[in-house]
Parts: sequence; C-alpha cells; structure tokens
Amino acid sequence: MSVLLETSAGDITIDLLVKDAPKCCENFVKLCKIKYYNYSPIYNVQPNFSFQTGDPIGPESKDSDGGSSIWGLPDGATKRASKPEQMAFKPEFAKKRKHAERGTVSMATTVSKTNPDDRYASSQFVITLGDNIEQLDGKAAIFGEVAEGFDALEKINTAFVDSSGRPLQDIRILHTIVLDDPYDDPPGVIEPPSSPVPSAEQRATVRIAHDDVLEEQTDEEQMEKLRREREARAQALTLELIGDLPFADVTPPEQILFVCKLNPVTRDEDLELIFSRFGKILSCEVIRDKKTGDSLQYAFIEFATKEDCERAYFKMQGVLIDDHRIHVDFSQSVSKLSSDWRSSTNSKTARSKGGFGGFDSLEKRRQYRGAEGGKDRDDDYDYVFDKERRRAEPREGGGRDGGAVQDRERGGDKRKQRSRSRSPKRRDRHERSDGDRRHRSRDRYRDDRDRARR
Repeated sequence: MSVLLETSAGDITIDLLVKDAPKCCENFVKLCKIKYYNYSPIYNVQPNFSFQTGDPIGPESKDSDGGSSIWGLPDGATKRASKPEQMAFKPEFAKKRKHAERGTVSMATTVSKTNPDDRYASSQFVITLGDNIEQLDGKAAIFGEVAEGFDALEKINTAFVDSSGRPLQDIRILHTIVLDDPYDDPPGVIEPPSSPVPSAEQRATVRIAHDDVLEEQTDEEQMEKLRREREARAQALTLELIGDLPFADVTPPEQILFVCKLNPVTRDEDLELIFSRFGKILSCEVIRDKKTGDSLQYAFIEFATKEDCERAYFKMQGVLIDDHRIHVDFSQSVSKLSSDWRSSTNSKTARSKGGFGGFDSLEKRRQYRGAEGGKDRDDDYDYVFDKERRRAEPREGGGRDGGAVQDRERGGDKRKQRSRSRSPKRRDRHERSDGDRRHRSRDRYRDDRDRARR
C-alpha cells in the first residue's frame, strides 16, 4: 500500500507498513484521502536528522489546533475536527522497526498527561533525513518508508531555514494521492470531490510563497554587509563556546560612555569632575599601559542612568580638555561585562569545590614521581606503587634460599649501586665472608615474607 505526496520540493512516494502499524497506516491513508494534508507546511527541518509536517495550518499559527486524527472527523477544507475528543489516538510501536535508514516515516507523538508511559499521535508525521537516528526510537511510531523521491528529501535537507527549523521559502504538501487503500472509511468520513483551495488561516502563514521566484542579490554593498554580519555572528558564537562571552547575543551596557583623543596628562579625577555635571558617575577609568602606566588616551565613564549618558554624549562631542579636542561615543565594548561574569562564575565554582579549576573531576594526577627529589626518570620509572610494596612481594624461585639466590644474582649490581648512598654500617657487609652474607640474606627473606603475610 502506497501514498504519493506532491510537495513543492518534488514528489515523495511512501510505502506503508500495514502489518507493523495498521492503525497508523489507516489514519494516514484516510487523512490523505480527504485532502487534509493539502497545503500543509513542512517545518522543523533539522539537516541530516529529520523534518516534520502534518499540521495543516502550521504550529506557529494561533489558529492551529495541532492536527487531528481521522477519527476526529476533520473537514478537508477547513481542517477543523467535528469530534475534538477523538483527535488523538494511541499508535503502535513495532520493536523491530528502528529509524536506521534515511526516509523512515513515523507518526510524531506526545506523552500522555495521565500516564507518562503512554504516547499519543494525531496527524503530524516525521521523515528522517539521515541514517541511524536513534533519538527517535520509542518516541516516533514508524509506519512507512520512502520508496521514491530522495531527491526531494535532499532539497528539503539543504533548504535555508531559520532558528526554529522553518524554511525561509515555504515548502508545502500540495496534493496527496492514495495509490492503494485496503481500509473501509470510518463512519462520517466524507471525501471531497476535488482538492480544496488553501484556507485563509493557511494563506496567513505564508512567509515566501513556494512558487515565488527569488531574485539573486547582486548589490555588492548589501552582500558585504551580510558577510560581515555572518562573520561577526560566528565569532560571537566562538567566544561563547570558549567562555569569553556569557552568551553570543550579549549587548554593551547603555549607560557607559567611550571617550578618546585624550591628552596623556588627563587623569581619572579630571574626567570625573568634568562629566559629573550630567549625572551621577559610578566609575571613570582612563585606560593605561600595564607595564609603563602611561595613558592610552581613551577612557570609559559609567553613568548611573542611560539618560545621563545620553546627555553627556550630545553635550561633550568635540569639547576641548587639556588642549585636546575629545571624541565621545556610546561604548561598544563588553570586555568589562565579560570579565565580571567570568570572575563571578569562576569564584563560585572555585570556592564551593576543590580539584583543578573548581571541579573534582578535573583534578591533576601525577602518573610518575621520578621528577621529584632530583631523581632521573630514566633510571627508575617509579610508578604509583611504593617500593616497600614492591619489595614485599614474594620472590620467584619457590624456596627460601632459592629466592634469595635469584634476588642476589639478578639485582647484585643494583644493590651495590644502592649501597653507595646508604650508611657506612651497611657498606661493611660487602667486606664480610660469603657465609655471613648468606645468613643475612636468609634473615632478610624471612622478614620480607612475614611482612608480606601480614
């Protein structure tokens, strides 16, 4: 069983999975039959993820009721349901069906207000624009798959959209054709003789009509302006990601005045005294070089109110101060605002938590200790376990003497090297006889064995 959707982006043929979701398929087929989806907008386009449609008026319109199932008996022309209590139904979720392939068609669902484990659907449906969209599994009820029309899906996927995912130029379902219908019509369903014209509510949602021919922008000045705006937006988003801005759309304070072309001898007190006649000043700072302390010949003056700042702007333009004619403007800088935000944020986390940067999970961990105490890491890596624990581990060889002999044969040179840094009393053991040395090795082995057992 198949349905053909004629959209402004191209034709899309959908094969319905009648055995897996009979109720969803019946609802979809009957809504297509009464031309309920005609002129429905395609919205919520998420590139390489999915797009949504099925609300005949559009979710942004105040006249929209969200759509109705066929059992709500909606009218194909007015899109209004005559049985509002039956606008939603409980769809089937086939466990074996996943949103694994591009072009998977499923009913959009919402959680029940009475039982959070139940989900209900009406007329809205989703078509995936990518593979392995696992986020929709269990939330959207699969009832079909696209058989033809992937070029139309690609046009929708690459369409220019706004922040809400709505295409800037309308993409709409123009007509629906049922190729095969094995279901009986529910009582009260009326099939219109022809496709109804778009309703007034639908026409009111048109932004740029799908059949409008857009002229290519050739104004170089306007194109350069758009390019700069996009570049500034991208830079702001980057600064937000790295933590230099609290948010990308941050705007400079309206009560701060920027003053430049100052005389290098002009001080903070001088400016504050001159500008204080326009209103209360919260701060006045001449920006200076960090190393030399010399004035950089510009300053920021923060007034208590926006009105005081505006009066100073109109009155102080081109005024002579210390033989320099100054220039004033409203501040376009948010550096101070960002600095205060970062300081406040960092102080809260650092004071409430330990670790590195105020987070325990980012605590610095040393993997080696060879760099401490003048010790070379090439001589001994010295991992996090202690030497005493390593010395306490049982030796190879099984027997009491055998272990001591192997330890002596393998590490004789190392023991001699260590003995140079030990006390003179331990050096004397190298001058003793072999019998005394073997006796001391046995005693040391017993001590190590007892320590390991404990």
